[in-house]
Amino acid sequence: MSRTEARQRARVGLARLRSLILGLLALVVSATATACTGADDRPDIVVTTDILGDVTREIAGDEADVTVLMKPGADPHSFGLSAVQAAELEQADLVVHNGLGLEENVLRHVDAARESGVATFAAGEAADPLTFRTADDGGPEGEAGRPDPHFWTDPNRVRKVTALIADQVIEHVDGVDADAIRANADRYAGHLTHLTAWMEKSFARVPEGRRALVTNHHVFGYLADRFGLRVIGAVVPSGTTLASPSSSDLRSLTEAMERADVRTVFADSSQPGRLAEVLRTETGGQVRVVGLHSESLTAKGEGADTYLRMMRANTTAMVDGLTGA
Repeated sequence: MSRTEARQRARVGLARLRSLILGLLALVVSATATACTGADDRPDIVVTTDILGDVTREIAGDEADVTVLMKPGADPHSFGLSAVQAAELEQADLVVHNGLGLEENVLRHVDAARESGVATFAAGEAADPLTFRTADDGGPEGEAGRPDPHFWTDPNRVRKVTALIADQVIEHVDGVDADAIRANADRYAGHLTHLTAWMEKSFARVPEGRRALVTNHHVFGYLADRFGLRVIGAVVPSGTTLASPSSSDLRSLTEAMERADVRTVFADSSQPGRLAEVLRTETGGQVRVVGLHSESLTAKGEGADTYLRMMRANTTAMVDGLTGA
């Protein structure tokens, strides 16, 4: 074979290879487009926080996709959205958010989605919200009378919200099976009823003199109200993690802890070390800090990756902390 013939055959081989590659690429693009079109045909519910996202997934089941904006372990008071996530809000069939000022950096995007015609549901506003108490009563000074957004620490209120989310899905998300949504919501409500009963039994083990509660910020007011605990103070005297304690705040708290004979403080698991250091300075190391999952779920497999597991883990830790176990 001459060099010319070899070159011609090589060119033909390369041409065939290019044709084959282009054909495969066309198939991939076509398959991707088909998959995307199929995905776009499914209704999409966008949820701001991962706790509400878990509840909404239980309700939606296989009837709709549920997109959760907040990552596990994030702080709902401070997390923000990417441009893509903000666009997802405005393309959703329904947006479920906590409301009551919780998602401080996200609410403007929720408002924009609402103004563009997207149905939105503020779960906290429908959960018979409590208000923060006065500083003299153990609540955050300057926030008395404001609604407390942390309603999920009371599973009974979450049960009420479950039925309301189901109503919203049926009303605003086209193509879902209403009977399936109702069945999912009823099944999950049963789990919440059992959870409430188990928590009542668990907290009943705490003696009356040990039922005083101190946290890193004011997040467990609903739990205290439901299960008969007393919130006597918080290291950060606010309903948001974005505030900071002053030296007088810490002094007032340690004095209240001494009067109530409190030696355990419950902090969000994301920052117990920092809190322990602050209190160690103020109390001479006489305070035990117990980490809880107060405002966000964990990653999968880390002990609090669903709302039900989070509440059971927190209850066990709180009862042990209050009883000195």
